[in-house]
Amino acid sequence: MFARPAQGFTTAAAEGDVAVLLIGMRINHFWAVHHWLPVLVAMPRMLRELGKDSGKGLLKSVLLTASPRTYYVVQYWESKEKLYAYAQSSGTVHHKAWQLANRKIRAGRTHGHVGLWHETYIAPEGSYESIYFDMPPFGLAAAHGSLPVERRGRRAADRFAHRSA
Repeated sequence: MFARPAQGFTTAAAEGDVAVLLIGMRINHFWAVHHWLPVLVAMPRMLRELGKDSGKGLLKSVLLTASPRTYYVVQYWESKEKLYAYAQSSGTVHHKAWQLANRKIRAGRTHGHVGLWHETYIAPEGSYESIYFDMPPFGLAAAHGSLPVERRGRRAADRFAHRSA
């Protein structure tokens, strides 16, 4: 089940703009399980939903923790348009979770118990680069594929300068 590392230096095979979403939560009060547990379990449900339909645009995701209180997901998307389309689609797990969260927020029932955040980055072609050594595909390379670093350049400046044909 473990991915085999690619030997030597590789880089991500991404072409064009890259869309990255960081989304997460912070448990402010551990004892308020009934407030943060629904948030915690919503993200894996969204990822499963997205994984069932590659046309929605999620290429890859990585679940991470920053501390015992803070959990987040790095998501790589085909495009910002597909990311926005999913975020705004009614009937999705995301839409239902936000409806519930907004009802609780308006009712004043969640303040201080759990924090929510997200950051979206659209990196234009030529403004990102990557390098991996003896790594299985990870991050941007897991989302877009990998290739030998020589195809894009041994130096970061060369990889930044790469443009798709």
